[in-house]
Amino acid sequence: MRALTCPICNALSGFTNQSCPNCETTVGVHLPSRSLVVASEEGVEIDGRRWERCSNWERFGCNWMTPSEYTDADAGMRGLCFADALVRRLPDRSDTIAMEKVPPTLSDLRLLVYQLVDLGLPVEPHWRTKGGLAFDLLSSLSSSDRVIIGHANGVITLDLAETLDAYRERLRVQLGEPYRTMLGHFRHEVGHYYERVLVETGDGADIYLQKCRQIFGDERASYADALDRHYRQGPPADWHDSFISEYATMHPWEDFAECFAHYLHITGTIDTARESGLMLEKDQVRFAMDRDIVPLQSYADQPVERLLYDWKWLSTMFNRVNQAMGRRPLYPFEIPRPVVRKLGFVHRVIRESAARVPVTDPLVV
Repeated sequence: MRALTCPICNALSGFTNQSCPNCETTVGVHLPSRSLVVASEEGVEIDGRRWERCSNWERFGCNWMTPSEYTDADAGMRGLCFADALVRRLPDRSDTIAMEKVPPTLSDLRLLVYQLVDLGLPVEPHWRTKGGLAFDLLSSLSSSDRVIIGHANGVITLDLAETLDAYRERLRVQLGEPYRTMLGHFRHEVGHYYERVLVETGDGADIYLQKCRQIFGDERASYADALDRHYRQGPPADWHDSFISEYATMHPWEDFAECFAHYLHITGTIDTARESGLMLEKDQVRFAMDRDIVPLQSYADQPVERLLYDWKWLSTMFNRVNQAMGRRPLYPFEIPRPVVRKLGFVHRVIRESAARVPVTDPLVV
């Protein structure tokens, strides 16, 4: 994440604040520039274009800006910022228990969208293109209906109950997972979306599909059979040797989505470290390290091994910090050699797709 700073005093203002904690200037996120701007009630003009506060500013505490011309319902955004406009369904307003969980979930969604745009990935909304990206944020908190987290034809469904620490922790333990967060769900499910639009059906399908099958397996294998087998038999005993998680062993689709999510975990955290000026100096640490670790501005032109080497040492430091605070490791995963190859494929697809079709402003219709 970029260190979003106040446009007036340059203080670190954070990703979710509607005002600078230092000078109290009202600020909003301007997605095309990935920066904060002064967010007055009258709006602000940026490069000849008028921007206003998202219509969820008061209701859900959104701090993003939206182009003034998109206040028309016909534009698909209805005065919402680009991230919030991707939401297709929410619980009924009368469901106050579920609605309390919408703001933190939307905050995670904005974090996801910000990162996708920053990586240069196409974010095509459902209201513009059939099969475009959409989010149904539903809840099993106060409903008898079962909410199944998943992706289908561009629509990602998430359960707002996962915002509850106790609920999510119970599932984490029950499923034997070392890590489970709402942002993690967003990143995993959007991995399914990008496998479909970039690998299986997009302009790069002739380049990537066969290679993807060689690395992850044939996605045409029965998903229903794989699901039944996984929950009856569990993962292979040696899964640690070839997969990033137990769930990745279930089906090639899940393996890709898990690796995609981890790629976003890794790149997002390294970017945050770089923006904070963090580096590890070989001569200063008390353990053996081959070289200084200085996070790069971009790893787009680097092999994935360079990214993962820097991550190895940075995640070691982060894990030690968490341990010092009596917390679980920040990144409780090992990356075996076969997973390096899988992450390398994800790295290639993301970087080549971004280079092939540069996306500088997803708000241009």
